[in-house]
Amino acid sequence: MAVSGFPADGLRPDPDALLRQAAQEGRGRLKIFLGAAPGVGKTYEMLSEGAARRRDGVDVVVGIVETHGRIETEALTRGMEIIARRACSYEGRTLHEMDLDAILERAPRLVLVDELAHTNAPGSRHPKRYQDVEELLAAGIDVYSTVNIQHVESLNDVVASFTRIRVRETVPDRILEMAEIEVVDIPPDELIERLKAGKVYLPQEATRALGHFFSRSNLSALRELALRRAAQAVDARMLEDVRALGLGGTWAGSERIVVAINELPGAEPLVRAAKRVADGLRAPWTAVFIETPRAASFTPAEHQRVAAAMTLATQLGAAVASVPATNVIDGIKGFLAEARATQLILGKSRRSRWFELRHGSVVDRLVRETPGVTVHVLPMAEEAPASPAGPRARAGSGSTAGYLAASGMVAAVTAFASALFRVLDLGNVGMLYLLPVMAAASLYGLRTGLFAGILSTLAYNFVFLPPVGTLSISNPENVVSMFVLLGVAFATSQLTARVRAQADLAAASARTNAILAGFLREIGSVNDAQEAARMICADVRRLFDVKVVLMTPVPGAGLSVQTATDPEYRVDIMDVAAATWAFDNGVAAGKGSGTLTASEWLFHPLKAGGRVLAVLGIARDSGGDPVRADQLPLLTSLIDQAAMVLERLRLEGEMRDVDAVRTRDKLRSALLSSVSHDLRTPLTAVMAAAAQLHHGATPELIATIESEAARLNRFVANLLDMARVEAGALKLAVEAIDLSDAVTGAAHDARRALEGHGVRLDVPPDLPLVRADPQLLHHCLLNLLDNAGHYGEAGTEIVIEGRHRFGELRLTVLDHGPGLPPGREGEVFETFRRLEGSDRAIVGTGLGLAIVKAFAEAMGMTVTAANRADGAGAAFALVFPPELIVRDLSVESDT
Repeated sequence: MAVSGFPADGLRPDPDALLRQAAQEGRGRLKIFLGAAPGVGKTYEMLSEGAARRRDGVDVVVGIVETHGRIETEALTRGMEIIARRACSYEGRTLHEMDLDAILERAPRLVLVDELAHTNAPGSRHPKRYQDVEELLAAGIDVYSTVNIQHVESLNDVVASFTRIRVRETVPDRILEMAEIEVVDIPPDELIERLKAGKVYLPQEATRALGHFFSRSNLSALRELALRRAAQAVDARMLEDVRALGLGGTWAGSERIVVAINELPGAEPLVRAAKRVADGLRAPWTAVFIETPRAASFTPAEHQRVAAAMTLATQLGAAVASVPATNVIDGIKGFLAEARATQLILGKSRRSRWFELRHGSVVDRLVRETPGVTVHVLPMAEEAPASPAGPRARAGSGSTAGYLAASGMVAAVTAFASALFRVLDLGNVGMLYLLPVMAAASLYGLRTGLFAGILSTLAYNFVFLPPVGTLSISNPENVVSMFVLLGVAFATSQLTARVRAQADLAAASARTNAILAGFLREIGSVNDAQEAARMICADVRRLFDVKVVLMTPVPGAGLSVQTATDPEYRVDIMDVAAATWAFDNGVAAGKGSGTLTASEWLFHPLKAGGRVLAVLGIARDSGGDPVRADQLPLLTSLIDQAAMVLERLRLEGEMRDVDAVRTRDKLRSALLSSVSHDLRTPLTAVMAAAAQLHHGATPELIATIESEAARLNRFVANLLDMARVEAGALKLAVEAIDLSDAVTGAAHDARRALEGHGVRLDVPPDLPLVRADPQLLHHCLLNLLDNAGHYGEAGTEIVIEGRHRFGELRLTVLDHGPGLPPGREGEVFETFRRLEGSDRAIVGTGLGLAIVKAFAEAMGMTVTAANRADGAGAAFALVFPPELIVRDLSVESDT
């Protein structure tokens, strides 16, 4: 990560912490009951607290609880509302899972969800139960849950190393970091007694468990892990609150270690020493590099040493940070205050007494100025002397152009002062010489500013101080003036150079922030994963001038190149091995990483949501190191942002898939319901009529067969029409249509559906013609009339009226019935939709009105549904906009 700076007093609230707290508003709160092993009483404790909250008046339900036959645990569930489980079939078996949708619909204040690490049955909305919990929290529902320490993702390997059992069901650490942790703890001996008493497993299972997982040594180690992990979670939440409130101090509830890295040869041993200290204290640690203006003059070897130390720290599990600062001491002090560090590890190189007198000792000042922080000082290897002609010497001594410019400015001031010497006294002339000093220090650095100061003093003495034309001084007062001028020139150079360094630092930070903001703005609005991958590669190539590939997993085929900045790039076997290692282990691999360095590429994992989504490979055409040390924080930030975007796109894709599955299931259920009703009813009538034919045909029987067969035909036609709509297979044949003729034809063809109703056609003959597909319009009218015939009360009148007002033409079908539920009129046009509590729930497939809407929109019309204003009943209207109304019949005929 990159840190741009810190407040001087450390009391300003952290904006990021405030934003994170604001993001939690409206979300539910998670509490996890953490145990060292099964049987410690996590579920019992969760149910006990849930019951206590319920007695306090909180709306509490049990989402899912596994009692494992324990009588005392089952007793706690009595009297509590338990959400019924959802049954699902898998490989011929019926499994029962937590019903997430039922809980969301019930919307309690608190839900109890046991076994957070559980894997849901295939076909569930989420593969893991903790993902169900995340959805409940997003809905504003508080959750109590349980988990054992061996299921925590980051501790999976540690637990497996001494239990010899690898747990496959894990929970990402981020879930614990967002939760309140309560440790449910009992001594190992007491847990073993519970196991022997059959309170954890059945007797035969308990005997086997005592010889393996439930040994006293294993339980002691698991207990220590649980307590330490809970302490870390509490410490992290405490620091978040401290940052949000802007409180000062280290708040040393637990140890937090920082190791300061520099460009000297002993940086890597320093990192290893910090790792040993962190492991001994079981504490989190951070490797920090203070990026001062002096870093711009580092040699390639020094850049490489910093990069190697940062990479080593990452591999050893440290967080890494690069802190821009005007000097090392301020940078380290600011970072210690921000991180609330309790221990600092840094190296002390061998410096001459003269160097320490001129520059001071960084170690001594940090010891004095960081109260409350334990400082570990380790000796570092002595740095080999740099060649005078090396890059550091050349950069530190200034440039030839700078010295020439400084000389020119001093000469110009001398000429100007000489021209005005008659009206200026010596004091004013001396002040003029500060101008080239400040300009040289501001434009070219401290060394050039000091050179300008010395040159100005000499020019002032030679040209203006008597005896003129010599460097000797006759008046003792002028000696004082010259040395004052020299001192002021040196002080001005120092101040100006410091201001320039701070400006350069601010510009670099602003440039980095602008790059990150621009990168996120560009890819943040992308909704296609392939396009996002292309933009990620292109931006990394543009910013770092490197070759870039993005590799993603392909089921059954391993990693494959998804996008590259050049299609000609190829990765060989060693490159694929490095990419695969980075993907599997979640750390960088390849050139410059310390792992599989024979690869030409350096692969960084893109991690988000507790998983690795892809790997980003970078390489240089020259074959050199892919990224410099000073570029590493920016690259890391870009990779983190890219991973977040890819995770967002992945989640959006999953949600679309979930929505599609929901819609498909909903349509399947509705279709089965419709088919069972609308096919069985006419088939029953046809079969009964056919049976009567054995006794002789009558007109009534023939009419029944014809009517029910037509009903079946209309039902199948509706299914076919909806299939055409959803497949996008509608083809329009638009022509001018007389609505009077269209309405009359539709009423004639729908006469069987309208039997028992009076029909009134109120369509004025002077209505203008409209442009529409006659076949689709006929289908729309038939379905509207069929709907009115079904739902209008027997003996009532059905009216079809046409009106041309305010530029649009409306064709309305009105019936007399119970009407539509207020506020839900638009729902009648949804596929297979039949509104409960209205006349639209009586019979029918729910397809007819959906077909009307689809056909109308295909022709450019709209369809509306409302309750009649003049009495009970519904009114369905086809609305023709002005562009579908024929104004000039001659033009219509020509077209």
